[in-house]
Amino acid sequence: MPLTLEKKQLLTGLTLSLMTVFFSSTVAAVGKHTSQEVHVSAIVLVQYGISFLFALPMVLRAGRSGLATSRPGLHLIRGVSGCACFYLFYLALSKISLVEATLLRSSAPLMVPLVIYLWYSQGVRKETWLPLVVGFLGVILVLKPGFAGLSLWHLLALLSGLGLAVSMVSTRALAQHEPQNRILFYYFSISLLVSLPFFLWHYQPIPISAWPGLLYMGVAIYLSFVMYTMAYRYVSAAVLAPISYFGVVFSGLLDWLIWDHIPDTLTLTGIAFVVMGGVLVVRHKQLPAPSSPG
Repeated sequence: MPLTLEKKQLLTGLTLSLMTVFFSSTVAAVGKHTSQEVHVSAIVLVQYGISFLFALPMVLRAGRSGLATSRPGLHLIRGVSGCACFYLFYLALSKISLVEATLLRSSAPLMVPLVIYLWYSQGVRKETWLPLVVGFLGVILVLKPGFAGLSLWHLLALLSGLGLAVSMVSTRALAQHEPQNRILFYYFSISLLVSLPFFLWHYQPIPISAWPGLLYMGVAIYLSFVMYTMAYRYVSAAVLAPISYFGVVFSGLLDWLIWDHIPDTLTLTGIAFVVMGGVLVVRHKQLPAPSSPG
């Protein structure tokens, strides 16, 4: 029985979303490995440098109109918050497990209603409070306060989720006024400029052995952004929302296969709570999507 156009679009959108999540998970795994060879600032700089080079031709083809923007402040917020998200995430990855760092960054949808409240003074709806409580309970279980499991690196991973939440809110605002190519160009440009001083401050030669991983991360992150955007041409954000949390599953598998790390019961329970809370927040349409690569 041939697939209908609607089913083909659904299948295409879900496939693109799954590929985005998988590529993002492999980037995190490679980043965790590479952070043992080079400083995090080098990882972030190379990642954004490669993405910038990919995004540049599309904007230049449009001429001055491709660069003209009426929202420079929003682009700045988007770039700084996105860069902070990756920087903090890679710092955390160098010290804690892949699945814990990924899960804490994936708490971003839970923080979005709070960011919207602080940014726009828009109150959190009553039906959103239960998902938020459920999700943050999951975060607490992963952090394990009082059980000697909490560390600075867990908090940095959680702060990377806050950076992602700010990035999500600013991206949503930009998408109402700016084309996707311009948003990506300014995001990569600003993030590259922000990451440069940190790289120079911590400068050390990058060993040849680290370059394959760095190049892979840059290309994969850019492809993730492209596929993430394409997925929304085929299906709604509400349908794609739960797919983003497969990143925790993929990270758990990579953590087990590469580092032989198996999450304990508290972490697994926390993962379930965070995923449940995040999906419910999006279902209540507090924000159109749960996460993006950054």
